[in-house]
Amino acid sequence: MALVEGCKHSLEISIPVDQVESETSRVVDDIQKRARLQGFRPGKAPANLIRKQFAGDIRQKVLENLIPVHLQKQLDAENLSVVGTPDISDVHFHDFAPLTFKATFEVFPEVVLGEYTNVEVPYQDPEVSDEDIAKRIDEIREQKAQYINIDPRPVVDGDFAVVSLESLAGVEGEPVKTDEMVLEIGAKDTFEAFTENLRGLTPGDEKDFEVVYPEDYGSDKLAGKTVKFHALLKGLRRKELPELDDEFAQELGDYRTVAELNEAIRKAIFSQRQFEAQQEAKNQIMDKLVDAHDFPVPEAFVERQIKTRVEQRLRAMAEQGMDPRKLQLDWDKVKESQRDKAIREVKASLLLGKVSERESIHATRDEVDSEVEKVARQQRKPVAAVHMDFEKDGTLGRIASHIQTDKTLNFLFERARKTAES
Repeated sequence: MALVEGCKHSLEISIPVDQVESETSRVVDDIQKRARLQGFRPGKAPANLIRKQFAGDIRQKVLENLIPVHLQKQLDAENLSVVGTPDISDVHFHDFAPLTFKATFEVFPEVVLGEYTNVEVPYQDPEVSDEDIAKRIDEIREQKAQYINIDPRPVVDGDFAVVSLESLAGVEGEPVKTDEMVLEIGAKDTFEAFTENLRGLTPGDEKDFEVVYPEDYGSDKLAGKTVKFHALLKGLRRKELPELDDEFAQELGDYRTVAELNEAIRKAIFSQRQFEAQQEAKNQIMDKLVDAHDFPVPEAFVERQIKTRVEQRLRAMAEQGMDPRKLQLDWDKVKESQRDKAIREVKASLLLGKVSERESIHATRDEVDSEVEKVARQQRKPVAAVHMDFEKDGTLGRIASHIQTDKTLNFLFERARKTAES
């Protein structure tokens, strides 16, 4: 008898008594050959004594031999694809009686594809203005700027002050100390306390002052603290930007003129914005497909996706300098808060797989090999060695799956009905 609830199934299976007895006899014979009982030569102890002395081992071995085989036979007969490991319960195993048990498990859902092409999505190719190009050029010039020492005089806004700093109070443990810090006086990224206390000083001057750090400051040692510093103004510098001319363009790469550099930057900005715009459109397409398809998803898949989302959040916290262990978060609530999004992501993945299957979209060997070669170049390792490692640890399969997903999303985007954004 089978019970079905969403993706959860249960089967009640009965194994005929003759098959149970046959397997039991086979297990007893096997143990009899190896058993060493006092008063009997190896292999000569009577079967009834073996059954009595090794009753627990015999029972366990018979269950291990019969249950998986008969469960799989029933799964094949009902064409059920199991997710995870079945839970076996209600086992009844008695002499001269059928062996019965209940198996509870989840199965892959049946996804019936509706319409998945011609999905309406707002999209327009991005535009790149002259102002966008000029801004990117300015950023490059800033990166290439030189800082020139200037003769001693009182500090004014716009100067780059070279300062030696040491904390005097407000910091636990070792003091904060730096022999050379460069601060742009009056800049929006410079704490006002530094600007106010350094403005007007002349190289060689020293001063003590306090700086109040915000609670969300990137360093745990300084966040939320009021720190008293001793500062020594060591020198002054001015920023000198490179001239925007053909020579500057040639130093940046294979460009002969500023016009060629501008065109290359225009293409780079366009490519970046186009990628971001298409990613957003693809996300909207998948949202619409998920909304249009109603089917249950295995809890095992949802739990795995929740785990992935939580791990991503933990990594993001760590990258921002936060220790999740100190935040006193209720992780059960955090996991539950991720549940709805996880369900939608699982549904999206299953739908993409179904579209890939329907449209025969797969990763080719050349595409996978190309990705492996990229990694090999980055790691400066032989391609064959990287390929072998990836084959062993399953990375090849993950690469192929990622390529297939990208190709399927591109297919959906290409066949979507793009409308002008309002």
